[in-house]
Amino acid sequence: MNTRRPPRFPEPVPLTRPTVDADTDLEPALKEVFRSGMLTNGRHVREFEEAAGAYLGGVHVVAVSSCTTGLMLVLRCLGRSGDVVVPSFTFMATGHAVAWAGHGVRFADADPRTWTLDPDAVAPLEASAVLAVHTFGVPCDADRLQALCDSRGIPLIFDAAHGFGSRYPDGTMVGGKGVAEVFSLSPTKTLSTGEGGLITTRDAAFAAELRTAREYGNPGDYDSRFIGLNGRMTEVSGLMGAHAMKSFPRWLHIRQSLVDIYRRRLSELPGLEFQEVPPGAVSAYKDLAIRVDPTRFGMDRDELAARLARENVSTRKYFSPALHRQTAYRDVTGPDLPVTDALASSMITLPLYSHMPAHLVDRICDLVHDLHAGR
Repeated sequence: MNTRRPPRFPEPVPLTRPTVDADTDLEPALKEVFRSGMLTNGRHVREFEEAAGAYLGGVHVVAVSSCTTGLMLVLRCLGRSGDVVVPSFTFMATGHAVAWAGHGVRFADADPRTWTLDPDAVAPLEASAVLAVHTFGVPCDADRLQALCDSRGIPLIFDAAHGFGSRYPDGTMVGGKGVAEVFSLSPTKTLSTGEGGLITTRDAAFAAELRTAREYGNPGDYDSRFIGLNGRMTEVSGLMGAHAMKSFPRWLHIRQSLVDIYRRRLSELPGLEFQEVPPGAVSAYKDLAIRVDPTRFGMDRDELAARLARENVSTRKYFSPALHRQTAYRDVTGPDLPVTDALASSMITLPLYSHMPAHLVDRICDLVHDLHAGR
């Protein structure tokens, strides 16, 4: 006789879901796009670029087909050669974009508190550029990284895939620092158009070059000025983005309030550590990540993930393995990365999406409390 009790959650709780307002205004607009025959880089893409630029504080915005493509285009247009420093504690696309653009990868360690690229780990490395990441939406130390890059005359780029809606400690929106910042609009992000990306810069000439680069390097006369890519955004994605911008501040506020519940409830337990958000900064919380100390919590990260899975709660072990431990980068040599290794072995992300009911977050917190109590 099977006496195993049913899972705490009868239906699986997803790790994330895109939040899309499919209201009565969107359907006729989609039909208009299909009737127009203009399916790429048209009016809706321009409207999305303008709305995003205004929200981010008046930056120039270039819409592209993905964040990875955007990073590749930025690196190509900078016209530099040599290695690029990247954090190893990041999604694989960060390193892949560097490699596809023809650069070598130099891995640097993470800050143990913010989990973002550590300027002290970057300082000893020789490179032609630095590509920093706003990990899980927490802004990295842009000022220290910029000072370091300025002292060496090299560009600073930001992989802002997780950062749409985040703010730096000085109150400015993520999107306006370095030579460029590049956002992702894939389904797991705070703002989604299904797929897509946004490059932001304060340099008008650089933005114009990027617009040419996303059109194969063709400025319009079919005489390509350099080797570009097809990095165009579709009109459907542009329409979705412009439409989503109207509701984004409200959805972001809800998402941050859900994280407040998680942090309040789970901080009551020993052995669970949250990512530090620098004073004055704001995270958009692309993910809600915690570190698990097995000695204090009573079980390690893997056991907690397995027990949550038995109760139908999805989790993910970001970023495990870290980039420098992945097969694709087995030939890359560099310094030891002890903080990155520790993060990768202890990190877990919990379910979070902007239209997630608050009572569901409370129930997940109840479950984690119960698992700790019965360890």
